[in-house]
Amino acid sequence: MKESYTTPRPDFDHWAALAEQDPELFEIERSSLLEAAICRAPMQKQQRLRCLQWKLDQIRKTSSTPMVASLRMNRLLWEAVAGKNGLIEQLNHLQAPDNHQQMPRNSAEILPFPD
Repeated sequence: MKESYTTPRPDFDHWAALAEQDPELFEIERSSLLEAAICRAPMQKQQRLRCLQWKLDQIRKTSSTPMVASLRMNRLLWEAVAGKNGLIEQLNHLQAPDNHQQMPRNSAEILPFPD
């Protein structure tokens, strides 16, 4: 039998009740759950995940309603997928017939360092 390495899904009813009854405890437990998930990621990705979570938390804090926060986060997701240098563009680049050619590099003049 194959062993599962996924964590159980959070119980929506539990989290909804906790958010309504004790918002402070909800935030503490939410942060703890998110940090545990980040810690399960490969070490080289953890800092990026923490930065992304910080960005999402800032969206939540600065949005007038949860719906506005949700819409702003959704826009952020779609920019990462379909925006400039997004997932779709990167996948299309991999499928291009000339993907084996290296992108041209910027050139710069190297100046001598004074002694």
